[in-house]
Amino acid sequence: MSSWKLAIVGVVVLCCAFLPVALIRKRIKKTSNANTVVVGDITTNINETFHGNKIMTGYGLQDKLRTKFNNQIRESFNINMSLVKRATWMSPLMYMIASIGVALVLHFGNTLIIKGEMTTGSFASFVTSLLLLYKPVKDLGRVTTNLQNVFVAMSRVFELFAIEAKITDAKNPIELKEIKKSIKFEQVGFEYEAGKPVLENINLEAKCGEVVAFVGNSGGGKSTAVNLIPRFYDCTQGRITIDDINIKNYSLKSLRENIAEVFQDNFIFTGTIKENIMLGKPDATEVELENAVKLAHLEDVVSELEDGLDTNLAEMGTSLSGGQRQRIAIARAIIKNAPILILDEATSALDNKSEAVVQKALQNLIKNKTVFIIAHRLSTVKDADKIAVIMNGNITEIGRHEELLNIEGGNYKTLYDMQFKHLEEVTA
Repeated sequence: MSSWKLAIVGVVVLCCAFLPVALIRKRIKKTSNANTVVVGDITTNINETFHGNKIMTGYGLQDKLRTKFNNQIRESFNINMSLVKRATWMSPLMYMIASIGVALVLHFGNTLIIKGEMTTGSFASFVTSLLLLYKPVKDLGRVTTNLQNVFVAMSRVFELFAIEAKITDAKNPIELKEIKKSIKFEQVGFEYEAGKPVLENINLEAKCGEVVAFVGNSGGGKSTAVNLIPRFYDCTQGRITIDDINIKNYSLKSLRENIAEVFQDNFIFTGTIKENIMLGKPDATEVELENAVKLAHLEDVVSELEDGLDTNLAEMGTSLSGGQRQRIAIARAIIKNAPILILDEATSALDNKSEAVVQKALQNLIKNKTVFIIAHRLSTVKDADKIAVIMNGNITEIGRHEELLNIEGGNYKTLYDMQFKHLEEVTA
């Protein structure tokens, strides 16, 4: 039978082995966390360098970015060395504690055998068990470091999973099936930062089937106003209604299914041209696809490609020109055929010839739809049913093109004299 006295010695030594692990765990966690942040910064720097290579080359930023990258690498190296040092010194310490423990057990066990309190066989059995136990204890430092790195990475992932969306459905959301009356902005205000209003007291009604255009100074809040309709953000004051029902009471899914968007900067996913267009309506027929391609003036682009619509695009559509990416986005909106259409500088990347053709397509697209247009070009504004002039977050004028031009000293007339009249003279 093994001696309980000998067992106490082994347990005491084992507890001593856990002490340095407990002392250094927090330091390892702090260092590992810092290393994860630096690695994230390095990844961000690489992505920005890759996607912004033209700006980097054009402005001669190579040396600056190279220095920044070298500093990040050096910081990561120093943190990793600190982590290795803190973890490595534990291994010899654990070996030393384990060796002292074995020496104590041998000495104390020998004394017990001499006194006749323990047999040689029991002692050999105890020592063998103890040695089998001390082996994993000696590796505890290395394992602790590896586990701590894993836990830090996991905690960052769980932090992302724990983020709750600010834009959510109401408790019992209504399904938006169709738009019968109008979309209204009622005393709408919005702030990205508390105390810094971007929109104030916006009152506007877009009747079903109307085309409403927003014009105004840059940064005045035009894009923000239309981004409130699909609830990319929620207004901080007032409300937006569809058929006199607050859009917050509609389910997000049904609300956004009834809205198609073409933005100034359109994201192109990795895949084929067809796959990017079909994102608007995954179950669209070939006839619908062909019609969308035709209306978006994509036929000339597709015909020049060997694989046509099945041509694989580079990441973010970098193999296409800005105008081609814009037309793919327009085709995506056409095939969705939603009753609400948002055009945020939808033709900004097109040349005059392509714009003229796409404008004809857009005229077909906007039939029987409620359309919100953000534009500076006269060709996309003057035929709107209603033009809202937004200056510094406020609607200063509302009316048709001719009506607003007759307001002497008005904001719209000023914009027209500065830009639209010049464009009209050039295209006349």
